[in-house]
Amino acid sequence: MKSNLKAYIQGGQTPSGQVRVSGAKNASTRLLSAALIADETVTLNNFPTELVDARYKMDFIDKCGGKVTINELEQTVTVDPTGYELADLTDYNYPIRTTYLLVAGQIKRSGVARIPYPGGCKIGDRGYDLHMMVWQQLGATVTEKPDYIEVSAPNGFQPGEINFPISTIGGTENALISASIVDGETIIKNAYISPEVDSLIQFLRSLGAKIDVVGNSFIKVVGAKYLRGSIFQVMPDRIEAITWIVYGIISGGRITVEDVPFDTMEIPLIHLKHMGIDLYRNNNNVIVSPECLTNGQIQPFELACGTHPGIISDMQPFYTMLGLHANGTSRIYDYRYPERLKYCAELNKFYDNALTWKPGAITVEGGKSISGAVAESTDLRGSMAVVIAGLLAEGQTTIHNVEMALRGYNNMEQKLKDLGVNITVE
Repeated sequence: MKSNLKAYIQGGQTPSGQVRVSGAKNASTRLLSAALIADETVTLNNFPTELVDARYKMDFIDKCGGKVTINELEQTVTVDPTGYELADLTDYNYPIRTTYLLVAGQIKRSGVARIPYPGGCKIGDRGYDLHMMVWQQLGATVTEKPDYIEVSAPNGFQPGEINFPISTIGGTENALISASIVDGETIIKNAYISPEVDSLIQFLRSLGAKIDVVGNSFIKVVGAKYLRGSIFQVMPDRIEAITWIVYGIISGGRITVEDVPFDTMEIPLIHLKHMGIDLYRNNNNVIVSPECLTNGQIQPFELACGTHPGIISDMQPFYTMLGLHANGTSRIYDYRYPERLKYCAELNKFYDNALTWKPGAITVEGGKSISGAVAESTDLRGSMAVVIAGLLAEGQTTIHNVEMALRGYNNMEQKLKDLGVNITVE
């Protein structure tokens, strides 16, 4: 993936047409890792094949002996994991946050795993303590090397009990995949079962792992030495769906958003209704048009981001965008990730300082004019909000490091072009 990419946008373009929601980033990249513990071929349908994070992970798998075959036309990925094992790589610099999910496949075949630090972080920024705990509770020894994390379990992972001190999606995913190769019973307490984690559970069951869930935080896993192959459908991306819906609302365009996973978005969509937005929908699609605004305006609002089934933090920037186009002052609270604020300074460049913020709270003054700007990408979802601001603004916009947005959206440039919106990335 190229770095330091710039997006050049002529603002004021109004989108029109259809856009299909791709397979979920936060499901597909996990399923790709989980496929590595199988003993037969795995096919993942509705896979976002252009996703940058997935491509990095595929490159690592290939260098470690696994085989990944991509069908971009059909949006499928086929994984032959039988050769995936420990490899002595010369370069462990991979900007992948979920590298820890790559461990179990190597442990299964080699008894030792070496994986990059999550997101390229180095020793001192140990945002992976819970993952170390997972491996240690399953009988492994973990060593932090200068360039990689080494996990050693010569006899494989052993049955154990994992009790997370805080609810964690990544930790739950790691525990599920690791426990599925254990010949015995593993208990996972204080798990976090999001829709994407539930999809992972369904996939692991399809391989042959026995997984029982009680409530939304207790999981019992009985793994197996031999795990069969699977053909599995990646769920649609709920974050991408809300992105296109919000873009349609605030742009005044006419967009049909296809393959919307309504069953994972009930509360986020209820909040839209409370803003005076009446979406026209059937079982799978949403039609967004100016007529969706029941009195011609978005109503100001207050909401709090949290865990599923509420508005998750990844959706926060898009509700901020709704607030910028609302008729009044809106407030958004996020106590789970209170420092998710860097993108606010970039949006202020477009909206004449309409945003004020402090940890955990954003105040949005709606209704200000919007003009083009030179902006920086910050986090993945915040960067997409900045792209949308550039598309809406009057005049020319340049966005630096736009690859941050590209990481989370499959084939974003082409989808915008299909909506009649031009953006140049180089």
